[in-house]
Formats: sequence, structure tokens, C-alpha cells
Amino acid sequence: MGKRAAFDEIRGHEGGDAARPEFAALGSWIRDTPPAELNRRQQAAEAAFRQLGITFAVYGEAEAAERIIPFDIVPRVFTAPEWARLSEGLVQRVVAINAFLDDVYGARRIIADGVVPPELILANPQFRPVLAGARPPHGIFAHICGIDLVRTGPDEFFVLEDNARTPSGVSYMLENREAMLRLCPELFELFPVAPVDDYPDALHGTLRSVAPRGRSSNPVCVLLTPGHFNSAFYEHSFLADSMGIELVEAADLVVDDDIVWMKTIEGLVRVDVIYRRLDDDYLDPLVFLPESVLGVPGLVSAYMAGNVTLVNAPGTGIADDKAIYSYMPEIVKYYTGSEAKLPNVETWRCREPDCLRYVLDNLSDLVVKLVDGSGGYGMLVGPTATRHEIECFRAALVAEPHRYIAQPTLALSTVPTLTEQGVAPRHVDFRPFVLSGADGVTIVPGGLTRVALREGSLVVNSSQGGGTKDSLILLDRPQRGER
Repeated sequence: MGKRAAFDEIRGHEGGDAARPEFAALGSWIRDTPPAELNRRQQAAEAAFRQLGITFAVYGEAEAAERIIPFDIVPRVFTAPEWARLSEGLVQRVVAINAFLDDVYGARRIIADGVVPPELILANPQFRPVLAGARPPHGIFAHICGIDLVRTGPDEFFVLEDNARTPSGVSYMLENREAMLRLCPELFELFPVAPVDDYPDALHGTLRSVAPRGRSSNPVCVLLTPGHFNSAFYEHSFLADSMGIELVEAADLVVDDDIVWMKTIEGLVRVDVIYRRLDDDYLDPLVFLPESVLGVPGLVSAYMAGNVTLVNAPGTGIADDKAIYSYMPEIVKYYTGSEAKLPNVETWRCREPDCLRYVLDNLSDLVVKLVDGSGGYGMLVGPTATRHEIECFRAALVAEPHRYIAQPTLALSTVPTLTEQGVAPRHVDFRPFVLSGADGVTIVPGGLTRVALREGSLVVNSSQGGGTKDSLILLDRPQRGER
């Protein structure tokens, strides 16, 4: 799978100059729009993003530099049948993720039935024993999931990662669409495109639907941020403003007798739902890191008492651990009774001796990841790694094999991308955002396409030089209004 040529989403495996029939209009638009005009529009979009303050922090450098995430003006397109298939698989997977979380913090049937090794859950740093017995409203733990997908062929989509803690990036989906509507309106005359601008309303509806029992008539929802120094602060403020809810920091909240209150100039206001955008470790200094000044003392106790809903629930990190990911096909079948509609990428668990031997013998061909890694950090891409990098990973694998998984180097699909040399193919992945509430699962027809801007690179993370694109989901028939 990792040896063949990358699938060109516009031209297919055969390549050539002609676009596939369903993408002929996009091919014509790319061909007929002069590169100088594409550059002008792209620069206008990035200037607008800079003015809005849409930045991210690059950690690990001499300073945590704030940068604009690069934006590419050439959109990615999904047909209606492709989106229908993806949506079915995403719903199934997120239902299974929530059933898994409800089980591991409850009866633990999946352990008793031998589907997942107990040590992989109970000894996992992302599993929070203090939360055993938690019963959030409607049994929903992961209200917002960002499922990372990759494509290798016309009908070949794979789940690369499950992000069930505090998935980010949805503001880029919304701002990218706004930029495209303003700068490339002719595209939306060519295509009947599904809108994404109702995501904030859908998210707010999800938050309101999971309020604690007895508080559902007019619940107070807030977004808890670590503060303006956080790399995703723009997204926090953007979403709070779009939903019309308060953006709060820890100092704005207080817990009294297991009830969470928000300080206002009129006095204390009870809080029912907290969309928290900080990691578990910083959430409550009485339970997790005692030195945290970003969390709210007593918050976990209020949550366990059922007096406040935390979105996403603490402890959801166990569901996006990469070792657990390797069991997701079995997890999906266990809880839904059906085979997974979206398959995993083949994965070797380095904790298993046979897998470790294979990985050590094939390091130059594989991608190796920390089971709890994210953002493209702590990862080896064998085919592009130096000999020194490979040997460093070899030593790390021998010393702590349980901390790693390995996967084949996939030939990620490519889409047309504006480069300094003109429009050229670049590798991409895709993160749709899936909402789970009292009324079921909702997926806004869109997502974040991340693109590896460096020629030949497979790493799409913004922290590693990647950018973003608008993702156009085509409707079966034209739709008037916001396109």
C-alpha cells in the first residue's frame, strides 16, 4: 500500500492532463485562472487571516513563535456519494467510541470479554481511574470528535487517528469557507456546495442538549479557555462569540457544594455545561496536576456529582491513544455488531515481540509514532529520515517498545495546490468534525483539509510546515443561498 504512486484526486491513478468527469469544472477553473490571480487571492486571504489574528504557536523553537497557518486557495472537492459513504462510517465510529468510553468507565465488559488487553486500558496514562463510575447525560463522553482520514484511491479511505479529547481546527474550516466565498465566488456558481456556516449553531445545540438532568430548559453554557497565550485561543474566542456564550478562564468560575458558578457583575450565575478547551491534567488541581493554575478546584467533583456537563468529558484521551486505535476495528464490531465501514491503517503494536522485530527490521520503510503523541511531534517517517534519526528511534523502540506503534508509509492522495512554481499536486489528509448530543450524531458537511506544502512531504501538521484548504462537499442538486 505504501509503495504505489499517490492517487491524484482530480486526475485519478492514470494521471495525464484530463480531470475525472466529476471534477472537470474544477480542472477548467484551475486551468483558466492565471497563476498571478490565484496568488493575489491567496495573499488577500492570508492578509485577512493575519488581521483577524488567526495564528498558531510553533513550540520547540527558541521562542514559541506565532504564525499564520498557511492557506491554499485551490479547494478540495468531495462528491455527494463520497461524502455519504464517509458520513456513514464516521457515525458508526463515533457511536462505538462513546460506547467504549461508557464501558471502560463503567462495567468494563470489553475487558472481561477479552477484546482489548486490560493493561492497555487500565495501565494507560490516558485512563483516569478517579473517573470510574462517571455517568454523563445520555452516556455521551466524546461530544466533539475530529476523525483524521487519509485517502489512497478512488474508494480507499482510512482512519488515521481519532481525536476525542479537545479536537481543534474547526475555526479554520469556517474561516477558509468565508474566504473562498469572498475571493472565489465563481466557484460556487460552478458547484452546488453544501454550507458549513451552521456549525456554531449545531455545536451550541449539542451543548444545550447534554445539560444535566433538571437543567435542560435554559442551560447556561460557557467555553473554558486556558487563556490568550494558548495556541488555539483564536478558535476559542471565535466559537464562543459565534455561539453567543461566555468565554471564561479558571478565575471566572468557582465551585461551591459541587455546583459550578460563574462570576458576573450582577453576581454568581450557575453554569450547566462547560465546553473545556484545556487538557485533563490542567482541569482541576485537586484531582490532576496540583500546580495547575488553569483549572477550577472542585470541577471534577461537580462533574462526578452530575451537576455540570464537561464537553468533552475528562478521560476521553483513552479513546484516541494510538495503541487503542489499533483495536478500533474490534471495538467497532463489539459495540455496533457490524464491521467497521471506515478501516484502520495497518498498525504494528511494538509492545508485541513479533511486531517489534518486524518494525526494527523495516524502520526505513515505516512511520513510527508515540502512542500518546500528537501534532506531528515524536514521529519517524522512515523513507525521509536520516540514518541518525532512524538509529535514535531504534534505540527508543528497544528501550520502551510499549510507547510506540508503527504503520506503513501510505501514498496519501494528492490534490492541486498553489506553489511557487504554479499549481502542483501535494499530499493531504482530512479532519471532519462529528458532534454527538441527545438527538444523535451530527456532521456538518465539510471539514479541515490539511496539506503538506513541501514537495514530497507526507507531514500535513501546521507545526511541521503544513497548510489548510477549503473542503467543498458537493450536493446532489444545486442549492440557492449560501453555497
